[in-house]
Amino acid sequence: MIKVLFFLPTLGNGGAEKVLVNLVNNMNTERFDITVMTLFDVGENRERLAPHIRYISCMKKAPKGLSQLMKFASPEMLHRLFIKESYDLEIAYLEGIATRIISGCSNLKTKKIAWVHTEFANEAFAAHVYRNFRETVERYKKYDAVACVSEQVRSRFCTLLGVAGEKAVVQYNTNESSLIRTLAVEPVTDCDFSENEFKIIAVGKIIRNKGFDRLARTLKRLLDDGLKVHMYIAGVGEDKGKIEKYLASEGISSAFTFLGYQKNPYRYVSRCDLFVCSSYREGFSTAATEALIVGTPVLTVDVSGMRELLGDNNDYGIIVPNDDESLYKGLRDYITDSQLQQKYKELARERGKRFDRDVTVTETENMLLDVAYGTEEIKC
Repeated sequence: MIKVLFFLPTLGNGGAEKVLVNLVNNMNTERFDITVMTLFDVGENRERLAPHIRYISCMKKAPKGLSQLMKFASPEMLHRLFIKESYDLEIAYLEGIATRIISGCSNLKTKKIAWVHTEFANEAFAAHVYRNFRETVERYKKYDAVACVSEQVRSRFCTLLGVAGEKAVVQYNTNESSLIRTLAVEPVTDCDFSENEFKIIAVGKIIRNKGFDRLARTLKRLLDDGLKVHMYIAGVGEDKGKIEKYLASEGISSAFTFLGYQKNPYRYVSRCDLFVCSSYREGFSTAATEALIVGTPVLTVDVSGMRELLGDNNDYGIIVPNDDESLYKGLRDYITDSQLQQKYKELARERGKRFDRDVTVTETENMLLDVAYGTEEIKC
């Protein structure tokens, strides 16, 4: 049996934390002895861990000034401080401090994997928890493999850090597909879905990167065109107040509903006519994948992972350039074309099958087995 450690800062309500729980809960218990360790003991996804998964946290919460102390302490020192046991595989499941700490493992018998969930925009982005970009590259050289959530994420990572392509592999996220489909038919009692409105939904943290502010601006233009449209956002975040202020100033608050954080967003997604991704940057959108699983068509701006998810030629969904005007035109054209709506409704469920849980879990297990039974270090 292979003893595996998954290490990340918290088990909060982010997409990466969610798919990690999906993965470990469904891995083969006869092959893998799994421990999930967090730096801080917080996050809604802790309660979703299966009983057989061992969970450890290093600290209850972050002491004042900890981030600066951890940045200047050596990874080797940090690893000795936090990782007290030996494992066959140590996996840093998020970019940043988790990756820096696990790179400090000095046990020659332990294999190390770094997971990359987002596209590295530039050297500054890649080095935000490191002393400098040079240290970022040196730390990733310590890993035996890098698992990237999409081909575009992998390509950008290899280009920016100079990592040999054969050591950076694409590993798609795991979704609880059967459970998602079951939850999708649960009743909705706290929200009215009018048959006379075209219903658009987005899911995620309400932060700048998700582009929900431009969804609000786009909604204003669609309403000005005389279209009966309602926008829904499932999530919480710091930008909510700014968006609410804009909606109120334009007199369109009644056409934009904040659903808040939802343990079961699928029942809302399945009742909407379209899922939209307006992000400025993504890795591989868990929420868009889940929309396909429940059969809701997807329209997205062009961010990492979407061409793999939907095809280069809008095979399973619609991809538009990543700017406000293209997002508006794409939504307007879709809302006014009933034949297009029917086409992508049928294609959504078909595409969702590719990302069924058992498929992605098996693919990930095979990758872990390959690494555990011998690889060389990454060559840069």
